[in-house]
Amino acid sequence: MASPSAATLSPLRRKDGGGGGTGESRDEAEASLRPLEPESVDIEMPESDRRIGTSGSRNQLLSDDATGGAYFSHINLIRRNKSKISSLTCFGVDMTPDNFAVAIVYFVQGVLGLARLAVNFYLKDDLHLDPAETAVVTGLSALPWLIKPVYGFISDSFPLFGYRRRSYLFLSGLLGALSWSLMAVFVNSKYSAGLCILLGSLSVAFSDVVVDSMVVERARGESQSTSGSLQSLCWGSSAFGGIVSAYFSGSLVDKYGVRYVFGITAFLPLMTSAVAILVKEHASNATRGHNLSSTSSGSGFLTSSKQSIFQLWAAIKQPDIFLPTLFIFLWQATPHSDSAMFFFITNKLGFTPEFLGRVKLVTSVASLVGVALYNSLLKNVPLRKIFLLTTIFGSTLGMTQVFLVTGLNRQFGISDEWFSIGDSLIITVLSQASFMPVLVLAARLCPAGVEATLFATLMSISNAGSVTGGLIGAGFTQLLGVTKDSFENLALLVIICNLSSLLPLPLLGLLPEEREESKNVDIEQAKLN
Repeated sequence: MASPSAATLSPLRRKDGGGGGTGESRDEAEASLRPLEPESVDIEMPESDRRIGTSGSRNQLLSDDATGGAYFSHINLIRRNKSKISSLTCFGVDMTPDNFAVAIVYFVQGVLGLARLAVNFYLKDDLHLDPAETAVVTGLSALPWLIKPVYGFISDSFPLFGYRRRSYLFLSGLLGALSWSLMAVFVNSKYSAGLCILLGSLSVAFSDVVVDSMVVERARGESQSTSGSLQSLCWGSSAFGGIVSAYFSGSLVDKYGVRYVFGITAFLPLMTSAVAILVKEHASNATRGHNLSSTSSGSGFLTSSKQSIFQLWAAIKQPDIFLPTLFIFLWQATPHSDSAMFFFITNKLGFTPEFLGRVKLVTSVASLVGVALYNSLLKNVPLRKIFLLTTIFGSTLGMTQVFLVTGLNRQFGISDEWFSIGDSLIITVLSQASFMPVLVLAARLCPAGVEATLFATLMSISNAGSVTGGLIGAGFTQLLGVTKDSFENLALLVIICNLSSLLPLPLLGLLPEEREESKNVDIEQAKLN
């Protein structure tokens, strides 16, 4: 997930419900009985039953032995049930155990939003930080998202106890639970708060890299539509998690305080540890990077590490990868005024935590709508058109925040509360729909062997742009004299931030051309070379 801004082993395919592995030379009668083959469903049979080799013997068994008929009827029932299970889909993706684990990890990322309002109020009310300080603390806490390639490199090359995915998912969940437990009990300064938030962010970032690698392994070489369905599953799960936690994030802060919310949040990362067992992965001591327990692992690990670095560099320097990545960074690096607006709506307009929880609920639903909008209407639209339209509309609608700051909305008979809800809803839909192509593009550019590392690199660059935009926004906030009590220049700050989002549009030519499929073949060939 590329949070603070946006993931098994084979491309996703719908399972065939018929028997497999049989030759075409068998006669028609035998083909009609093929679903009755017991070995095709991996059920152990007595030796006498394994002698069923001809259509005649099968017919004799079915006609003379009632027990055999019931037995085969039971086998058919099992096959039908398995077919129903394998046909369960979400966003057009088969919900295999691996995909279910991916969806749950993203769901946890969304439901962890339960503590987001609590953190903001803790920094503002308990630690008495200014808007610029709050922006810096939250920006620095996003540092784990900037070194995601390190986690991808570790996951790809250095299995822990024989597993590249399971073990790291399990440990990430434990780290997240520890960080929020510390927030609930021990934290009492901006430095300790920043450290614990950073550890929690590290937990989510590492698990995000692991599941992203699983998604990339499926998306590599697939069409833009299939890749879009996979990303829709991920971000739809995250949005659903946000919906689940949205309302309670405000009401719990109002009734019980921030420490109580931090304590509840500590249990949520344990879901990531629990679903790690669903990841289909074979334990091995002889992977690209040897196991920790191997005494001869040093040279093998160094060799595989050097190979991975060279492969990563060879992939990144390809123009088809480097130029779109440059655009993504510049697109994300434009300044924003989120921290200043939070102080304005709480200190100036008097929005309560409970009401902000309702706003968050609306934005979570809007995020899910944005995913659905992309999955149903936009996943086949060329990237350049999506970025152009969503950026222009987003910048225009973002200007409506000036109405809220200056009070113009009240002159039209619209209360601050309703205006804030409507504004957040529309902007969130556009933001989510415009960010989905970033994930799809990054997933499809990743070569085999370094899926986690390269995808993490691309997402880290995107996250670095987002953090850069936040720090630039903090600088403008400080420069314009916007504080927790003074909002005279807040309207100017909002205008500057929204207009700056249009600056990357002249660089749309850096994105892939409209004929994606033919370009994919060229990219894959370049990676193999």
